[in-house]
Amino acid sequence: MKTSDFEYELPARAIAAHPTEPRDAARVLVHEIAADRTRHLHVRDLPEILSAGDLVVVNDTRVRPARLLGRRRSGGALEVLLLAPLGEGRWRALVKPAKRLVAGEEFELEGGALHARAIERPRGDDGEPGAEWIVEVRSGGNRAADVDELLEVHGRMPLPPYLRKARGETPEDPADRERYQTVFARKRGAIAAPTAGLHFTHALLERLTASGIERAAVTLHVGLGTFQSVEVDDPARHAMHAEDFELGPDVASAVAATRARGGRVVAIGTTSFRTLESCAEPDRLVRADRGATRLFVRPGTEIRVVDVLFTNFHLPRSTLLMLVSAFAGRERILRLYAEALEREYRFFSYGDAMLLLP
Repeated sequence: MKTSDFEYELPARAIAAHPTEPRDAARVLVHEIAADRTRHLHVRDLPEILSAGDLVVVNDTRVRPARLLGRRRSGGALEVLLLAPLGEGRWRALVKPAKRLVAGEEFELEGGALHARAIERPRGDDGEPGAEWIVEVRSGGNRAADVDELLEVHGRMPLPPYLRKARGETPEDPADRERYQTVFARKRGAIAAPTAGLHFTHALLERLTASGIERAAVTLHVGLGTFQSVEVDDPARHAMHAEDFELGPDVASAVAATRARGGRVVAIGTTSFRTLESCAEPDRLVRADRGATRLFVRPGTEIRVVDVLFTNFHLPRSTLLMLVSAFAGRERILRLYAEALEREYRFFSYGDAMLLLP
């Protein structure tokens, strides 16, 4: 298996620049693997497609509006993406341009609403400066303030680069603050949305419950790796970014109850999928656990928990495309992607969806 096996041609017009409204009006390509049969429906049809007794597992991570624009004291523009807090006001961050910043330098963000100071640029295993900086962030008035609260007011949603590019000269949209967040987002910590979950509305969740379809929530804080293509020829040599996750005892019990009644475990998105499989037990159950996962699901990986996968259409050469291929087969997935493009499905974060059934 080579990384080039997961390449496909994607015309720019297929990239969704804006979300479908309402959320559940997005299209969904429904494919039954055993029968090799495909239908073309809408997300709002899920209560009729899934079965009573199934368990839908969502990811309740919440995206931080942690993209910040600023200026150095020399006048040069900066862009900062806060990745994770380290305590005492310090954060792991991506800074552009990273090479021009020097340790100890101070700069303003969002018109002075926040102040930051560059602490250090950690080196990688090869001894060279890495992609990240450690920065100290505080209120612009030096007042005691929770940075997360300041981000909710002044920060920008960290939209994927391809989405901002697809919008051309006007990448910013105030609606993204609400629309690039799932309706079940609870636990702050992601730098990107679990995009399959963006299709759900409160009304759709209520209809699923009324149809006898159960729901459980895991947490996986989506990290940098979600946008990273695999650059090595052999995917086995690709280093996955670690992402923090939590699967509680209630989810473990819900999976066990689903197995007992003959229902199916339905992963909403690749992040829920990876969380479930990171906690998999040999008997197709899961254990309660929390920590960091580097699980890389690709063809050949044993899938022990997930029976049904609901997911968006993913980037070429990405670990997410490899995960979907592990679930349904590479040739089948590339064939379905070609059919989706022919039928003008919309791809990536704000795009349409695919439902893979056994």
